[in-house]
Amino acid sequence: MPELDGSDAPAQIDLGGGVAFLHTPSIPSRGGLALTHGAGGNCESVLLQRIAAVWAGAGFTVLRFDLPFRVRKPKGPPHPSYSAEDRLGIAAAVDRLRAETSGFIAFGGHSYGGRQGSMMAAEHPGCVDGLVLTSYPLHPPGKPEKARIQHLPELRIPTVVLHGTKDPFGTTSELRSALALVPAPTLLVDFEGAGHDLAAAKYDAAARTLTAAVELFGTEQSDTSAAGPVFCPSR
Repeated sequence: MPELDGSDAPAQIDLGGGVAFLHTPSIPSRGGLALTHGAGGNCESVLLQRIAAVWAGAGFTVLRFDLPFRVRKPKGPPHPSYSAEDRLGIAAAVDRLRAETSGFIAFGGHSYGGRQGSMMAAEHPGCVDGLVLTSYPLHPPGKPEKARIQHLPELRIPTVVLHGTKDPFGTTSELRSALALVPAPTLLVDFEGAGHDLAAAKYDAAARTLTAAVELFGTEQSDTSAAGPVFCPSR
């Protein structure tokens, strides 16, 4: 797996005042991945750094960035009243990524970040071409009756979900039922014994995000590469 050594060091860029890193592949870019974190972390998590290294090593331009709630405060969870602002931050990051590369543009997000990105994609069709969601927080732990599925029938893009079988935010069967609501191709990848953090080093989750995306997005990439850019409503 590619590592973030000196030769592969990403460029730190300004993205609305928050921390953001642009990973540029050493070969001509074949597309892009906008990548963000969950409620308890930031874009410098080990999982996100590994995902960015793997995708950049495979020829994708990766924009790894902090969500607006993390820009406002260095620690602590997001407040629900500001979630729309986080979705606008995701849209702005995708816009910036489209200015850096062409072709198939995917959004990747862990937990809360993935949920907000999927909601943004449902609200604004065409903003991204595919989703790669790690540890989607289907419901609060112990509260399956509060499933976060309202927007799923509005998704029109292929969606990959990577999930640990010991994740308290949803079981495999619950996620499978939820993904059945998406009127587009989906792929659920389970990690036996993994929790919500997916234990990046133990399970090699980063590499699996790429292999799963290539498997599901393959035909969509060729269709999208001929089209012009579709910009997100970030303003």
